[in-house]
Amino acid sequence: MRTTFLKAFGIAAISTAALAQATLPYTDGEVRKVDLSAQKITLKHGEIKNLDMPPMSMVFQVKNSALLEKVKAGDKVRFVAEQIGGALVVTDLQSVP
Repeated sequence: MRTTFLKAFGIAAISTAALAQATLPYTDGEVRKVDLSAQKITLKHGEIKNLDMPPMSMVFQVKNSALLEKVKAGDKVRFVAEQIGGALVVTDLQSVP
């Protein structure tokens, strides 16, 4: 019975985390620099509501380095940023035409 409860609890926790990530807001920004070797991107961005961060330019880590292969300096983008393990991390990045 305890094992069943733990499995159900684990599934619920994973589902809640996935739902929370899916609902994070996108922020508009402009790519200032892409550093593939360090897996970092510098963005000039608007307010990041989920992080209570005002507009500014700053360096972010990226969750997946493949995100960096889609953009270059000067590109307009929409992105999702989260605080993961004390670091600010871009978890999704989309080019804006």
